[in-house]
Amino acid sequence: MTSLPRKLELFYDVLSPYSWLGFEVLCRYQNIWNINLHLRPSLIAGIMKSSGNKPPALLPQKGKYMFMDLQHLRKFYQVPLQAPKDFRSVILEKGSLTAMRFLTAVNLENPEMLERVSRELWMRVWSRDEDITEPQSILAAAEKAGLSKEQAKSLLEKCSTDKVKNSLKETTEAACNYGAFGLPIIVVHLDNQFHMLFGSDRIELLAHLLENF
Repeated sequence: MTSLPRKLELFYDVLSPYSWLGFEVLCRYQNIWNINLHLRPSLIAGIMKSSGNKPPALLPQKGKYMFMDLQHLRKFYQVPLQAPKDFRSVILEKGSLTAMRFLTAVNLENPEMLERVSRELWMRVWSRDEDITEPQSILAAAEKAGLSKEQAKSLLEKCSTDKVKNSLKETTEAACNYGAFGLPIIVVHLDNQFHMLFGSDRIELLAHLLENF
């Protein structure tokens, strides 16, 4: 008898390139590893504030390493990562609140589209150096991912509702309660226990956990 899929949560923000890498690996392997993947859009700014952490790019040596690291990972994972030209403005100043509220709305109303819309927002900010903060940018991403204009506009309108705002806040708080100090985090549920893994470079450890529980 085939065992039931194991529950696995991915908490992510499209502002995080490492979240994109973790996302793509889990999407590729979810059927092979027999996992029930739950995508959990979260706000990295809220997690940083709650944990007292700082973006690695604010520390010169870490920032320099990160850009080099991403170029290696781009080739290894075959994910078209390319840092925005105005990195400080795009990543550190403009943020991702609108984008993550939109993904939260997608998750609530059209969850079957969450993977595709998430990927398209990453493509905009981390591959094509395009905006993800303005309403027209969000709509363009949603339509390119396969949502109709009417669906996209309706979801964008829902971003200002308490339901969506509170849902994003709750998901972000859930990540913090698991111990998050950045993103991505992967939470795997096995034998009535949870295991939190930080970053996109714990895939081998995840495979080990899945094999041995």
